[in-house]
Amino acid sequence: MDYGTFQGILTIIVMVTFVGIFFWAYSKHSKSKFDEAANLVFTEEELAKMSKDSGDQK
Repeated sequence: MDYGTFQGILTIIVMVTFVGIFFWAYSKHSKSKFDEAANLVFTEEELAKMSKDSGDQK
């Protein structure tokens, strides 16, 4: 196997991996998980704000 053949096989492997990740990321099955992960920042901020506010009330 020469270098050109190895390079061609490696290119195909990388392309198939890219297409697989693309379809996984944009599949409807993963959408709910990604939406939940995208909103985690806001949830953590709200929890921190609530815990800070509850400590002030004595």
